Amino acid sequence: MAGTKGKQSVRDMILSLGVIALVAGVIYVFIPHDDSEPELKRVDYRVELLTARRAASYPVAAPEGLPTEWKATSVRYDGSEFDAWHLGFHDPDGQYVAVEQSTEKPAAFIDTASQGAEETKATQRIGDQTWQRYEGAKYDALVLKGEDSTTVVTGTASFGQLTKMAQALKTT
Repeated sequence: MAGTKGKQSVRDMILSLGVIALVAGVIYVFIPHDDSEPELKRVDYRVELLTARRAASYPVAAPEGLPTEWKATSVRYDGSEFDAWHLGFHDPDGQYVAVEQSTEKPAAFIDTASQGAEETKATQRIGDQTWQRYEGAKYDALVLKGEDSTTVVTGTASFGQLTKMAQALKTT
């Protein structure tokens, strides 16, 4: 009797494991699941923009006239230290583009905003202003140093897309 009882418990464990695997397979096949990235929510930045423009010590820039494929995904204004303005977008190619402005010392601000991108010798004329190009392992950037603030257009997008954002920036 002792010998058959051990064989039955092993057989019962194998049968139980088979039933569990079968149930898990049925659940996997018949329960819908989506492995795609969740769609990013578009944010309305108008209120924060008006607040920043009233509070900041410099003309706060935001894009005007960008196609609807450009999706605003993040916005914030922090006037506690350096009047820091941030507006993040996903471009039509799904790449990230951000507009960053601050009164912080340019070297420290550019390094933070561009995720450590390095200044290149290349400049770019956009409108009547000359922007400095920065290239980095994570982000590239276009930088405009003003008298009162620094503006950085940065992200994972190409310089072409960064340029489109810089061209769309308005301060009024």
